[in-house]
Amino acid sequence: MSYLQNDAADFAAESAAGFVAAHRGLVRRVEGGVVRVGATPAGQVAVVIGGGSGHYPAFAGLVGPGLAHGAAMGNIFASPSAQQVYSVARSVATDAGVLLTYGNYAGDVLNFDQAQERLRADGIPCETVTVTDDVASASRDESEKRRGIAGDLSVFRAAGWAAESGWDLARVTELAARANARTRSLGVAFGGCTLPGATEPLFRVPEGKMAVGMGIHGEPGIDMVDMPNANGLADLLVRTVLEERPDGIGDGGRVAVVVNGLGSVKGEELYVFYGAVAGLLTEQGFTIVQPEVGEFATSFEMAGVSLTVTWLDDDLEAAWRSPTYTAAYRKGSVDIDENAEAAVDAAEVEVESFAEASSESAAAAPTVFQALAAMRDVIDESCDELGRLDAIAGDGDHGIGMQRGVHAAVDRAREAVEAGAGAGSVATSAGDAWANRAGGTSGSLWGGALRAFGEGLGDSEAPTRESAVAAAQAGIDHVQRSGGAAVGDKTMVDALVPFGDALKQAIADGATLTDAWAHAADEATRAAQATSSLLPRKGRARPHMEKSLGTPDPGAVSFAMAMTAVAGALKDAKDKGGRS
Repeated sequence: MSYLQNDAADFAAESAAGFVAAHRGLVRRVEGGVVRVGATPAGQVAVVIGGGSGHYPAFAGLVGPGLAHGAAMGNIFASPSAQQVYSVARSVATDAGVLLTYGNYAGDVLNFDQAQERLRADGIPCETVTVTDDVASASRDESEKRRGIAGDLSVFRAAGWAAESGWDLARVTELAARANARTRSLGVAFGGCTLPGATEPLFRVPEGKMAVGMGIHGEPGIDMVDMPNANGLADLLVRTVLEERPDGIGDGGRVAVVVNGLGSVKGEELYVFYGAVAGLLTEQGFTIVQPEVGEFATSFEMAGVSLTVTWLDDDLEAAWRSPTYTAAYRKGSVDIDENAEAAVDAAEVEVESFAEASSESAAAAPTVFQALAAMRDVIDESCDELGRLDAIAGDGDHGIGMQRGVHAAVDRAREAVEAGAGAGSVATSAGDAWANRAGGTSGSLWGGALRAFGEGLGDSEAPTRESAVAAAQAGIDHVQRSGGAAVGDKTMVDALVPFGDALKQAIADGATLTDAWAHAADEATRAAQATSSLLPRKGRARPHMEKSLGTPDPGAVSFAMAMTAVAGALKDAKDKGGRS
C-alpha cells in the first residue's frame, strides 16, 4: 500500500511535482514529463525514455548527463499519451534527431509510435528501440513480443553514452538495439503490490511460494513454485537466463549484471542474493563488470527481485563504465552544477479554440456531453469490477484508466459546450483529453476513437442517423487500425465490431438512432460476454492466456457498458425533445 498520499487520482502528478522540486538542479518539468535542466547540445542526439508511473527510479530518475535527455511520464502503470511523448521529445530535440526507447508494452508502443510519426512530420529525425529483455514474457521464437523490465537500464546506458559521444542517430540507435539484443532478464515475486487508493493487492502469492516471471506492472508470474533459499533462487535465475543467451555467444565472457529489487526486498537481502549470483557466474567463467545491486525498475511495494545479464562487447562495456549523473543513478565524475536553477520562462496557458459551428450542430452538442456523462457514471459504478477482471490475467488498472479518461473527457466536453462548440468539436476535444489523461492502450484507443467520431460528425450541420453511423464507423476503424487487433483476439474489438455491424443494419432497416443504438449496445454486451471462451492474442494478458479463460475481456465489457449508457442518454434526450 501507499502510506503517503492525498487523493489517489493525483498521486502521479504530485509525485512528479515533488521529484522536480527535489532536483531542480538536474531536471525541469515540461508538458508530459521531465527533461534535463539545460538544453541539449547542438548536434547531439536526444534520448527520450518513458513509461508509466510507479516504477521509480524508472523513468524520471534516469534523466541526466550520460543517460536520458528526457522522460515521458504516464499515470500509474499507464503509458504516457502520444501528446506527452511528443511534448517531451520536442523539448529536447536538436537537428541530430531523437531516439525513443522504452519497454515493449502495447500502450507504450502505440503512443510512442504516434509521437514518432508526429516528430517525423515536423522534420525531426526519430528512431525507436523497444526493450525486450524479459525471457518469461514470450518464447525465444517470439522474442520481439517480450516485454521490458530491469534490462531497460542496460539499453538506456548504451543509448545515453553513444549520444554523449557525439554519434549520429543511426549509430546511437544501432548500439541501443545491440544492447537490447544482448540483454536477458528474469524475475520472481513473493507478493503483489497495491496501487494508491486500492485496498487489495493486484495479486497474492501463497505463503511459502513465489511467482516466477512477474512483470513490473504487477502481472502475475507464469509459474508458481516453492520458495527456495537465496542460493536456490540464484541457481534458478542464473540457469534460466544463461539458457537464453544470445545466439553466437559462447560460454564465459564479460557481462554486466543487475540485481533489481521490486520494492520490498531491500539492500541486505539483495546483496545476499547477489553474492550467490556472482559465485555461480564466476564458476562458469564470466567476468562481471561493475555490477549494479539496488532498485532500478520497481513496482511500488511488490516483494520480488529480478536478475539481468548483458553480454558486453567493447562498445557496450565502454557505455556501461561511462560516467553519468542523474537523480537516482550516478557513476564516475560528471561536471554539473546542482545549485543551478532552470531558467525557463513561464509557459503560456494555451486556450483551446473551436471551429465555428452552425446553430444546428451547437444545439446537438449538449447531447454529446450527456452521452459522455452517462459513460462516466457507469464507469464510476463499475471501476472496481473492471479492475478485478483485468487483474485476472493483466495488471488490474483498466477500471482506473477508464475512470481517469472519461472524467477528463467529460470535463473538456463541458467546457466545449459552454464555449458554443459544435457536436463534432465537443467529441474531438473530449477525445484528446481522454487520451492525455488516461494514457495506456485504452486511453489512446478511446481518445482516438472519440476524435475520429467527432471529425465524422463535424460542426457544420445537425447530426443525422446516417452521419452518426458513419462517425461511429470512423471510430471503429481507428481502433482496429491503431491497435492492430481483430475479432477473436479477446480485446474490445470483439464487442466493437458487432456493435458497429448491428448499428448499421438497424439504421438500414429504418430504426431511429435511439433504437438502433440500444440494439447495437445489446449486441456489444452479448459479444463482450462471449469473450469468456476466448484466449487473448494481444496485450498484457497474452502471456497469461490460460488464466483468462472463463472471464470476459475487461476492454470489451467496459465498451459495452459505455455504449449501453449512451443508449440511455440518447433516449433521455429524445424524451425531452432533443436530437436523437
